[in-house]
Amino acid sequence: MLDEEILELRRKLNESITNEKNYDKTYKLSIELDELITKYYNKKLMKSTNTDIWKT
Repeated sequence: MLDEEILELRRKLNESITNEKNYDKTYKLSIELDELITKYYNKKLMKSTNTDIWKT
C-alpha cells in the first residue's frame, strides 16, 4: 500500500542522507517521497469527502 511505500522510501532517503555524497540522488528521493505523501493525503481526503457526502 501507499503507506508501506512511504516508509520504504523514507528509509532509503534517510540512508542516502547518512551515507551518500551524491546530492542529486538524495534530492530525487526527497521529491519522490513528497509526491507519495501528497498522493497519500489526497487519497485520504477523497475518502473522507466521499463518506461525508453520505452522512448529510
